[in-house]
Amino acid sequence: MDDLKQRALDYHQFPMPGKLSVESSKPCTTQDDLSLAYTPGVAAPVREIHADPANAYKYTNKGNLVAVITDGTAVLGLGNMGALASKPVMEGKAVLFKRFAGIDVFDIEINAKTPDEFIETVVKISPTFGGINLEDIAAPHCFYIENELKKRLDIPVFHDDQHGTAVIVAAALINALELQGKTLPTAKIVFLGAGAAGCSCAKLLKLMGATDITMVDRSGVLNTNRADLHDNNRELAIAPGGAATLDEAMQNADVFIGVSAKNALDTSLIKGMAKNPIIFALANPDPEVLPSVAHAIRDDILMATGRSDFPNQVNNALCFPYLFRGALDAKAKQITDDMKIAAAHALSALAREPVPQAVLDAYKLTELSFGKTYIIPKPFDPRLLERVSKAVAGAA
Repeated sequence: MDDLKQRALDYHQFPMPGKLSVESSKPCTTQDDLSLAYTPGVAAPVREIHADPANAYKYTNKGNLVAVITDGTAVLGLGNMGALASKPVMEGKAVLFKRFAGIDVFDIEINAKTPDEFIETVVKISPTFGGINLEDIAAPHCFYIENELKKRLDIPVFHDDQHGTAVIVAAALINALELQGKTLPTAKIVFLGAGAAGCSCAKLLKLMGATDITMVDRSGVLNTNRADLHDNNRELAIAPGGAATLDEAMQNADVFIGVSAKNALDTSLIKGMAKNPIIFALANPDPEVLPSVAHAIRDDILMATGRSDFPNQVNNALCFPYLFRGALDAKAKQITDDMKIAAAHALSALAREPVPQAVLDAYKLTELSFGKTYIIPKPFDPRLLERVSKAVAGAA
């Protein structure tokens, strides 16, 4: 870990600090170029945009520019690190947008005392961008911020920690259920963690047909008698009288989805799950249970984690670049549930196809095919851009 820390610091510092730079997309080497890039030539597109704001997509980079914006209140698994300390993460997000979908990004870190102050800041700078990607904002403020921005802006607003995670979980679960001989409408699903990611995942799965979902947080099962629930998890609460604890909820469960903390799933609970269970242990960097531990208990488990060093990584990089690419290409005003579901189905379908040699080479593999250790495409699959973006644009 000490070696990784130093390599990461060196990566970010050399040969120049940070991970981003701004480069011109047009030549500016002659006097004529300068007269077109700036005064007097630049007045022409200014007048065109003033006459019709839609021309901003024609004469500026607005249509291919996304803002990755945070207040730094929920940075990775580190918590409230503040706006400035979150900048390396936002720069990293920008790198992924560019690398995987050719989308330009300005990372913006906002010191805001209240959610409303944050919202006002984003609204005021929004004319610059074709889309807003919210990142690392703590719950429950993240729900309010996203909902208000969606009401007030005419460009896509997307909180990746919620919806990106939900899309990937849904795509992976579709395939996991098929491999384990189960179906979404009949599966008994238990969530441990009812924050931004957990709630969004559960809501998307319900839209896609799930009928039996039990949400569990630090205080136990979410039921309608609890007074401590907020608007975004109250709708996921079940009627009182059923399971009250994680132990009770896990009896005969088909699916466990953890978005909580290291070692949060007691191994004894795995034994009580139904035949051919599915465990998505997504806490990062340390999952709710290690695959080696779970597989030692039962040999019929299908597992996924959030880590790249285990099979079946649930990685948001499979979603947000392509979701925004499709939305920008379609000039969508918002990202809808139909667009998210389309992305999930496109990812699910792609994992069932033969894997290109380029992917095998990137991961130093000789063979990879759809099965219990490959239920979701790899991030470096070159087909993702066309397949997922096209599906999203079609839904838009």
